[in-house]
Amino acid sequence: MRVAVLNDIHGNLPALEAVLAEVEHEGVDAIVSGGDVVWGPLPAECLELLVARGAHFVRGNADRDVLTGQDEVDRFCAPLLNEGQMAHVGAWPLTVELDVDDVGRVLFCHATPRSDEEIVTKVTPDSVIAELLSDVTADLVVCGHTHVQFDRAVTGAPRLVNAGSVGMPYEGDPDARWALLGPDIELRRTPYDVEAAIAELVATGMPGVERIVVRALRGEVAPDDAVRFFESQRGA
Repeated sequence: MRVAVLNDIHGNLPALEAVLAEVEHEGVDAIVSGGDVVWGPLPAECLELLVARGAHFVRGNADRDVLTGQDEVDRFCAPLLNEGQMAHVGAWPLTVELDVDDVGRVLFCHATPRSDEEIVTKVTPDSVIAELLSDVTADLVVCGHTHVQFDRAVTGAPRLVNAGSVGMPYEGDPDARWALLGPDIELRRTPYDVEAAIAELVATGMPGVERIVVRALRGEVAPDDAVRFFESQRGA
């Protein structure tokens, strides 16, 4: 089995469409959406595309927030989802496990296997990673949440990979990030027409879209700055 991992889409339909076109060219056997699909400008459309392709879903913290209406973005997104879609999101598990060719057993989560909002970055101490993965029996853990790709090997723990963000990357450029598993572990990036995407996303009227989404898509969030911010929040 070969698996495409599409995390942190955040309602960015043009980015998702571009990645799915590349995924289809790769001939994967399964798609895993690692959370934070429906918090963003075009949530229903993104969810519909993934459901149509038989994706496996993992719950993200932002998906959970949409269900509970924590802030103005949640309250913007929730009415865009029909009753069936809301129920679908509400049923997503914290983790999913699949066997991947030449990789082994893979555990997919949004943040960590025990939480949909715990923070792990490329500079989180090895001791922290070893502790939080101490009960994991899988060969590989694939996460998201912090929107910056990484691939880490920690003694005494499974390999840990962050697939990055399809829809709102904090990488200093707008290319959609994702991962392809089997037979290798590949951190991928997909370019697309970002200015056209920005126009489409801004037109939705999502509160804070310029500050939240457009800055990332214009490459204004550097990965090192994002990592420093997330590390400052870890354990806070």
